[in-house]
Amino acid sequence: MSGSPHSPRRQRKALYTADTFERRVRMTVPLSRELRARFHRRSLPVRKGDTVRVLGGSYEGREERVAKVDRRGYTVTLDNVTLKTADEKMKPLSLGVGHLVITRLNLSDPWRRRSMRVSDEEVTPEERGEAPAEGEEAAEVAPTPAPAPESPAPETEGESPAAEVDEAPAAPTKPARRSRSKAPTEEGEDA
Repeated sequence: MSGSPHSPRRQRKALYTADTFERRVRMTVPLSRELRARFHRRSLPVRKGDTVRVLGGSYEGREERVAKVDRRGYTVTLDNVTLKTADEKMKPLSLGVGHLVITRLNLSDPWRRRSMRVSDEEVTPEERGEAPAEGEEAAEVAPTPAPAPESPAPETEGESPAAEVDEAPAAPTKPARRSRSKAPTEEGEDA
């Protein structure tokens, strides 16, 4: 029995075995209505530097700049879209391209301008990447992390307060890992 060329099995195989230029085409993102009217295109492959709006998930409605395009995993990483890990660190969150709409294009590449048939006069300095917009300057400033809460240490008579300041705060310790193997006991060694 032969499968059809449109079978889910063949579509999945094509997705996983695609070359990088095929993956680029698969990672096209629709343009916003303003860009669609201006450039007469419905969608474009997403690039680093484009500004996109998130359509779904917990970051719905946010507009952020593309920081990284991962063609191997068909994902996009955005600035200021992070996930808190178990050890309280912030890690960039990867999003699928199906949840995005391009709101501002990065037209700093002359090849991209030629492929879209955009003359150099039509491109604004902001799109060319020469000067950031006023709204982006405030967004690029990273928020300062909150200071760690200090716990008052009990003072002993022999220590001076200056010695306390010189010591670095102790890092939180992880609980010991429990292994599944049992330690040999005296009874188990005899058997």
